[in-house]
Amino acid sequence: MRPLATGLTTLDEARATAGYTLFAPLEREEALLIDLEGEIVHRWDIGGLPGDYGYLLPGGRLLCGVKTESGPQPAGGKGGHLKEFDWDGNLLWDHVDDAHHHDFRRLANGNTLYIGWERMPAEAAERVRGAEPGSEDEGGTIWGDFLKEVTPGGAIAWEWHAHSDLALEDFPLHPMSTRLEFAHCNACEELPDGNIMLSFRRISTILIVDKPTRAVAWSMRDDGWGQQHDCTMLENGNILLFANGIHVPRGVFHSAVVEIDPRSKHEVWRYEDAPRWNFFSPNISGAQRLASGNTLICEGLTGRLFEVTPEGEIVWEYINPCFGPAGAGRANRVFRAYRYPAGAPELGGRL
Repeated sequence: MRPLATGLTTLDEARATAGYTLFAPLEREEALLIDLEGEIVHRWDIGGLPGDYGYLLPGGRLLCGVKTESGPQPAGGKGGHLKEFDWDGNLLWDHVDDAHHHDFRRLANGNTLYIGWERMPAEAAERVRGAEPGSEDEGGTIWGDFLKEVTPGGAIAWEWHAHSDLALEDFPLHPMSTRLEFAHCNACEELPDGNIMLSFRRISTILIVDKPTRAVAWSMRDDGWGQQHDCTMLENGNILLFANGIHVPRGVFHSAVVEIDPRSKHEVWRYEDAPRWNFFSPNISGAQRLASGNTLICEGLTGRLFEVTPEGEIVWEYINPCFGPAGAGRANRVFRAYRYPAGAPELGGRL
């Protein structure tokens, strides 16, 4: 449903999952923590517009991306700063790479992994298949994704490059896409075995990189996802993702949250609205499986955060009330949101 109000609109206290929800309005220079009643219980001034979100580390520390003015921007998702703040808003760490975009993760070893853009070498760009001919950037440039793992001191500990570590011919761009970029990585996650799971929007593909060899250990493509975001591995080993639902075969545009068994590559759970087009965000967005078994969903383009039961019933809904200026179209977008129970180590006993 399209939001007709802002703030808290639905709360089923008996079935909603207790805790606090963190989000960073994309049109504001802050990150907010709200309770189930929609009241702000804590905020951080992050010193710039989000690039694109933040999440909590143990002890009440916030790790977030913040946009810089410099660097490439062939598509949305620009970042540049990776900043870590303590609970009181003091800056503890700041890594700057103007090429950073979308996602970043603090790894188990204490290093930080992030995604960035780089110009693909000409010989690699020639191997890219699919999409609209002639839609490259100036001079025939195609921008590619890289991953870098940096130490707290900023040294590069590991890196991965799409142009050299992927068999490009095996991953053609979606026919409704452009050749400006290959392939728009929008999520990265360290798995329990240390390997890295990635989401690539322009090829509608989730893949897992074997970290020691940088080779693809597993991959799945489904153009029916409509260029997805936010893949996460659940405790049961399944993969949860936000299927944006744009450029899908047949039917009207609509989004879905999908759970997949990676062993069989079969879908085991799906949330859609009824009618389906009531729930639709063509970009950004994400989902988190909660300890209760419910799922927290961020319908990003409309700033709508809501929680559904396994049966798909909405038990909590909050519409981001933080809009940008009129010149920006009065947007209230949110890239992702996370729910933390009161006893979570990320809150450090503060709430």
